[in-house]
Amino acid sequence: MNMAYSWRHSALSDRHSALGSALEDWNGMATAWTYRGDVQDDYVAIRTHAGLMDVSGLKKLHLVGPHASAILNYATTRDVRKITPGRSAYATVLNDQGKFIDDCILYRTGPNSWMVVHGAGALHEVLAGMVVGRNASLLFDDDLHDLSLQGPAAVEFLAQHIPGIRQLKYFHHMQTVLFGAPVMISRTGYTGERGYEIFCKGEDAPRIWDTILADGRSLGIVATSFTALDLLRVESYLLFYPYDNSEMYPFEQEPVGDSLWELGLEFTVSPKKTDFRGAAAHYALKGHERIKIYGLLLDGQDVAQGGDAVYAQGKKIGVVTCGMFSSLTNQSMALARLDPSCAQAGIAIEVHSGEKVFKGITHSLPFDDPKKTKRTVKD
Repeated sequence: MNMAYSWRHSALSDRHSALGSALEDWNGMATAWTYRGDVQDDYVAIRTHAGLMDVSGLKKLHLVGPHASAILNYATTRDVRKITPGRSAYATVLNDQGKFIDDCILYRTGPNSWMVVHGAGALHEVLAGMVVGRNASLLFDDDLHDLSLQGPAAVEFLAQHIPGIRQLKYFHHMQTVLFGAPVMISRTGYTGERGYEIFCKGEDAPRIWDTILADGRSLGIVATSFTALDLLRVESYLLFYPYDNSEMYPFEQEPVGDSLWELGLEFTVSPKKTDFRGAAAHYALKGHERIKIYGLLLDGQDVAQGGDAVYAQGKKIGVVTCGMFSSLTNQSMALARLDPSCAQAGIAIEVHSGEKVFKGITHSLPFDDPKKTKRTVKD
């Protein structure tokens, strides 16, 4: 098998190879897109028990110094003064035109210290430019691995090893020890389930990975591949840059770039906040949506593919960005970029996928757990 020629390396790559992964490149890191088994099994495991996934391909940045908070406050849409040590927040990053260029989670680890975790967007470059001439330092930490344990059994397993884990609230984090290794555990994830991200040193990652899988087997915990996230995120309305964006599905006569209003991410702007990059343009774009991200519910078990055209009454109204079939609900679902006038529930649609035509209806998002009770539960 040809392993991806990547400039970033996971300490777990031999584990992924043993599970049958060809290790394809994502974000510069050889990543376990698939294993030998059916990705549907990975999806079911996370929804019903728990899955362990190596998401170390996310980029981890430490921003420290007296000016760190001011830098993040301008670079992102969140009022960072409200994020106290031990808490975190999902934030977006805009360019000067008010268009989305990245999203991230901001973890406040101390008065003048932050960890920022993001994917394949431009945030690293943005922050690197902003620290120049400021009393702050930016460290790209690729030794820090991110093991994501997601699903209802995650807390049952961790509670055996970490005092207080049940009391850790959604979007809070703690510094602790797991199997003798120093870790930061965050109650976050990308699945719509109650889950935890375990940040650890590279040298400790194999032992933590092996121990969770060995000791968690009785709880139904299994290793899960990266592609399982596509099934989970469609159900839970979690966007994946650039796969749902105009970078992948460009507008005909306009430059790439989507507004938060188009993506449904305007909630990431703290109320009344105006002192962030692209703020004036962001507010001016409200009411000028060219597309809306919306759901499709298809008949049968056929899965729509990214790029498939969506039609209503014979007219093209959008494009599918990601589709999935759930063996748990026996439904075929998809995320789509639709004409805003069609972003309402119950419109009869057709998806043209190659030579095939799938019928269905538009459906509100998220499909699964719309009140987010699973991921936020307190017990």
